[in-house]
Amino acid sequence: MNTKALHQAVHSAVLNEWDPIGIRNIPEAQDEYVAYVPRICELLKLPDSRNDVSSYLWWLATEQMGISENRQVTEDFTDRLIQIATTMKETEQ
Repeated sequence: MNTKALHQAVHSAVLNEWDPIGIRNIPEAQDEYVAYVPRICELLKLPDSRNDVSSYLWWLATEQMGISENRQVTEDFTDRLIQIATTMKETEQ
């Protein structure tokens, strides 16, 4: 899987679809989530990574960012990230 393309797709999804701290419309904050993308991508490359991805996102939101997050939102976004990674794998084959 093309790592750079996956990083770009995950960053875009985190910023534009999940955006737990609500910064998507603040130009100066567009790189706010960049530091988390490599770990998310590492987890997405593992087999059966759904629980790991979900746990990491939950930790990011509730512990690292200190916000109240809805568990279902985290689960839904985990599914979205897995869909992105799966589509990218299939496209490369």
